Amino acid sequence: MTAHINPKKLIKGATGDWEVIIGLEIHAQVNSSAKLFSGSSTGFGAEPNSHVSLVDAAMPGMLPVINEECVAQAIRTGLGLNAKIHLRSVFDRKNYFYPDLPQGYQISQYKDPIVGEGKILVDVGPDETIEVGIERLHLEQDAGKSIHDLDPRNSFVDLNRSGVALMEIVSKPDLRSSEEAKAYVSKMRTILRYLGTCDGDMEKGNLRADVNVSVRKPGEPLGTRCEIKNVNSIRFIGQAIEYEARRQIGILEDGGAIDQETRLYDPGKGETRSMRSKEEAHDYRYFPDPDLLPLEFDQAYVDRLKAALPELPDVKKARFIADYGLSPYDAMVLTLEHESADFFEAVAKGRDGKASANWIINELFGRLNKEGILISASPVSADLLGVVIDRIADGTISGKMAKDLFDIIWRTNADPEAKTGRLNTREDIDVLIEATGMKQVTDTGEIEKLVDDIIAANPDKAEQARSKPGMLGWFVGQVMKSSGGKANPAAVSDLLKAKIGLE
Repeated sequence: MTAHINPKKLIKGATGDWEVIIGLEIHAQVNSSAKLFSGSSTGFGAEPNSHVSLVDAAMPGMLPVINEECVAQAIRTGLGLNAKIHLRSVFDRKNYFYPDLPQGYQISQYKDPIVGEGKILVDVGPDETIEVGIERLHLEQDAGKSIHDLDPRNSFVDLNRSGVALMEIVSKPDLRSSEEAKAYVSKMRTILRYLGTCDGDMEKGNLRADVNVSVRKPGEPLGTRCEIKNVNSIRFIGQAIEYEARRQIGILEDGGAIDQETRLYDPGKGETRSMRSKEEAHDYRYFPDPDLLPLEFDQAYVDRLKAALPELPDVKKARFIADYGLSPYDAMVLTLEHESADFFEAVAKGRDGKASANWIINELFGRLNKEGILISASPVSADLLGVVIDRIADGTISGKMAKDLFDIIWRTNADPEAKTGRLNTREDIDVLIEATGMKQVTDTGEIEKLVDDIIAANPDKAEQARSKPGMLGWFVGQVMKSSGGKANPAAVSDLLKAKIGLE
C-alpha cells in the first residue's frame, strides 16, 4: 500500500484521529468430492460421523494420501489471485489440542506454502478501487465440529468435516476500513466462485474469516493486533471490525495497552470478547509431516491448469465496459456473479448494452432480491427480457408499458398453480401485448385528434405555452392520460410543438 492516508477512513477519538489496520485470513473449503488426505465424502448435511474414514479418525497406522484435485484447486486459485505458484511446497504438523481434532495436530503448511505473494483489485464503491496484497495461500485440513447444545452434561463430536481440504488465503495488512474489508471478502468470494474452487457458502461455513485488527495514530508504527476468529458473514466482519477498532482506541486513550489475543465476535451483542491469548508460531511446534513427502510438480502442469481457467471478473468487467459501453459501476455489479454476467450477455447480444444493463440491474435484480430468488431460477428468462427490450426499441410499447409487461410475465411464469399458459417464446409475448391492449398508439392521425382535443379544451394554457415552453410537459401528460398511456410520447411531443407553434 502507498503511504497515502485517506482522511475519510480515519476514526475520530477523544485524542484525535486513529487509523485502523486490517488483515484477513480467509478459510475457503476446497470444491472437491473427497477430503484432502482420504477418500471420504465432503458432502454437507450428512448424519454425524457418517463421512469418516480411518484416516480422518486418526486410527493408529493410518497414513495420509494427498488428493491431487485439491492441489489443482489451490493452484487455480493462486493463478486467479495473480500469485506466485511454488513448484515445491511442504506439509507441516501444527500441534494443538481440540476434542474435534483426532490426531492432536493439523496437517497444514507453514514456511513453504503452495502459493506465494499475489494481489487483487477491489471495488470499494462506484468511484474507488484499491489493490490488496496477498501474502500466501496454503492447503490444510479442517477440524471436526464440537456440539454443546444437545445434552446438558455432555458435548458431542461430529468428524464429518475432519480432514476436509481448506485453502487459507492470507492478505497483507492493506485494508483500512470495515467497508474495504467487506468489499475484499466479497471480491475474494466472487473470484473463488468464478474459478469453481470454492462455493463461497458462508451459511454452511464453507467460507469464513479470521480478522486481524489493530489501530495506530496516522504515520506511527503498527500497533498490537487482535485476531477475531471464524466470522462467517460479510456483514458480521464489518460489525466486528467497527467494534474492535473502537474498543482498542478506548483502551489506548485511557492509557492502557492492547493485549495480543484471540477474540470471538458475538453478533447478538454486537461485540467481541476475549477467547485466549494469541499463540505465536513457535507455540504450535511446526515441523514437516514425516508421513508426507514434499509436494512437487512442474511448470507444465501449472500452465495446463492456467490454460483452462475461465474469464475472471476483472477481465470480464473490462470487456463489458469496452464492448457494451457500460459504466465501470454497472459492469462491476453485473460481474459479481458469473451467472449474472452470463444472463446479461444473453440479453445484450445484438441489443443496446446500456438498456440491457439497466433492465437487469434495476428491474430484474430488484425483483429477484425482493422475492429471494436466484437468477438461475428467474421467472423472466434472458430470452423473454430481450423481447421486452426489443418491443420498447421498435416502438410497440412504451417504457411504462414494458414494466407492466415484465410484471405480467413474472407473475404468470412464477405461479406454481399454472400448469399451462406459461410464457416461453417471442410469439407468446407478442400475443400477450395484443391481448392486453398494451400496444402503443403510433398512428399520427389518432394522436393528432387527441392533441387537438386537449389544445381546444385549454386555449389559455396553449397561449401561455408559446412564451413558456416548459409548459409543454403538462400538455404531453394530458394527452398521455387521455390515451390511457398508449400514445407514443415522442410523437405526442412533436405534434404539440407543431400545433402550439414552438418549432
